[in-house]
Amino acid sequence: MSALKDIWVLSEKPEMLAELCAGARFLGSNVTALVIGKEEEAEKASKSGADKVYWLGEITGDRIFEDYTDTIYDLITKENPELFLFGASKRVKLIAGRLAARLRTSVLTDIIELKVEGYDLQAKRLVYGGLAVRTEMSTSQTVLALVGRGVFTAPKDYGFQGNIYRISSDKVESSVKWLEKRVKSGESVDLTAAKKVIGVGRGLKRQEDLQLIYDLAKTLNAEVACSRPLAEGLNWLPRERYIGVSGAVIKPDLYFAIGISGQVQHMVGVNQARTIVAINSDKTAPIFAQADYGLVGDLYKVLPLLIEMCSEAK
Repeated sequence: MSALKDIWVLSEKPEMLAELCAGARFLGSNVTALVIGKEEEAEKASKSGADKVYWLGEITGDRIFEDYTDTIYDLITKENPELFLFGASKRVKLIAGRLAARLRTSVLTDIIELKVEGYDLQAKRLVYGGLAVRTEMSTSQTVLALVGRGVFTAPKDYGFQGNIYRISSDKVESSVKWLEKRVKSGESVDLTAAKKVIGVGRGLKRQEDLQLIYDLAKTLNAEVACSRPLAEGLNWLPRERYIGVSGAVIKPDLYFAIGISGQVQHMVGVNQARTIVAINSDKTAPIFAQADYGLVGDLYKVLPLLIEMCSEAK
């Protein structure tokens, strides 16, 4: 595996920047992080594996995140990085798309793995709703790639601090103004960062029975998630906890699938889990074909015993 020389990273969410830096350091020899936000965010980025940090300043007045596209484009055309990794959030996707249009290229999306073979950068991504994995290569001078949480893992400490450079970002060509900011209603949860996740499906009979799931999650120090019907049909859990092709895609060390049949729409979201444990009363459920460990049984009998055993093992 050959290393790329110059890789840039950008994330709207500071907590993801460290993951992108880790991936960039694995793929290349020189990592540059672009930061749009407070100065302390630039300082944090300098300790997260970046050799250089280009701090574009804090968003002030009626400016929005996308207003920095022109400044980023000028930097790219000046320094020509080989790869630009973007943290896949809505605003960053807009920036990546605009940059791709100007650079006359396209953006690699829904990436689950990146690696360098010889002089080629190979990207693996899910296609056909997760039924297949396709390997793609970009031939553009600067490859643009959108990466989600959990694709890369950041170490706790790199042992060095990169240099921070203040970049002027006065160039703005936008007719969109930031008029108001409101806190989004709903639960704040990041399933992609969880190491242990307990998913529950339609095998649960009543909403109040979720307490069994919460008790097990507390015992295992795990996050609670669900299949789509519980979030968008029954509304037993917020949509932020829905796993699947149009929900969260996770990569935990341990995933419990409780009362989940294992349809492909759900398994797309968990097929990168290191270990899958399935509990279902239907021995023919598709989940068992993809689980590392399976238990055929009534979850109302199994979970109390499992909670007790896990509590005693602590």
